[in-house]
Amino acid sequence: MKPVIAIAGPTGAGKSELALRVAEEFGGEVVNCDSLQIYRYFDIGTAKLTPAEMRGVPHHLIDILDPDEVFTAGEYARLGRAALATISSRGRLPVVAGGTGFYLRALFEGLFRGPERDAALRERLAARERRKPGSLHRLLGRFDATAAARIHRNDVPKVMRAVEVCLLARRPVTEMFGEGRDRLEGFRTLKMGLAPDREELYRRLDERCRRMFESGLAEEVQRILDRGFRLEAKPFESHGYRQAVQMLRGELNAKEALFYAQRNTRNYAKRQMTWFRKEPDMEWLKGFGEEPHIQDQALARVGEFLTHC
Repeated sequence: MKPVIAIAGPTGAGKSELALRVAEEFGGEVVNCDSLQIYRYFDIGTAKLTPAEMRGVPHHLIDILDPDEVFTAGEYARLGRAALATISSRGRLPVVAGGTGFYLRALFEGLFRGPERDAALRERLAARERRKPGSLHRLLGRFDATAAARIHRNDVPKVMRAVEVCLLARRPVTEMFGEGRDRLEGFRTLKMGLAPDREELYRRLDERCRRMFESGLAEEVQRILDRGFRLEAKPFESHGYRQAVQMLRGELNAKEALFYAQRNTRNYAKRQMTWFRKEPDMEWLKGFGEEPHIQDQALARVGEFLTHC
């Protein structure tokens, strides 16, 4: 069983810094688990490390897609597992770091074995939902009442995927979920979560948002658009970028854009903590990843873990 370390937690908790320290101490390489940092050109608003800030530690699954490319949790699991295997084959320690909980779960726990996405079918379903909002959820209720009861009607992406699976597999999605997942095999995992004080985290997130706008977040958005990418690209939907787009459109002034970006980022951090608290086998560190005592705790725990692998 080869070892792998995972460092999770809310945005702004210091995951990247702690991952670097673990990698430096134990001969590791970092595997990104942030759904936005996989995209090229989205740097300021994702707090992406510069090459100098990576301190010579190899990083994987960063800047691998153009902004208009579609990427799923299943594809992340496939690429992430390949990265784990490659890193381990060199005798190095994989250190997974990021705050996208669904990607982390897909990597380690796997996803149910459903059919691949069908672009043409999804476009027809999307067109149906645009014509009659809520129609996909009603359709799901006819195909799989259990799934419809579990998925909120306003969560259109999940509703659409459930309907898509039912149509392609010709069976209820709930039935397929019951058949289990393709869990990661051949690795022994240590998952550590950062849980800093909430008020201090919110203060830091507000300050980080302010610095992002001052560092040229809106200008970064304009440069991406100048490359020919459309505003409909999924990364533009994320907190910070959405407000920068609204500012460029004249829908928000600078003060309003910052206010909503800060508020949405705080709410996102809260949702992340709710998700990770449900993650099995997570060991919690009560602080920020750059704090010396937290790093000492983490390094000691990783050292202990590696002696038993």
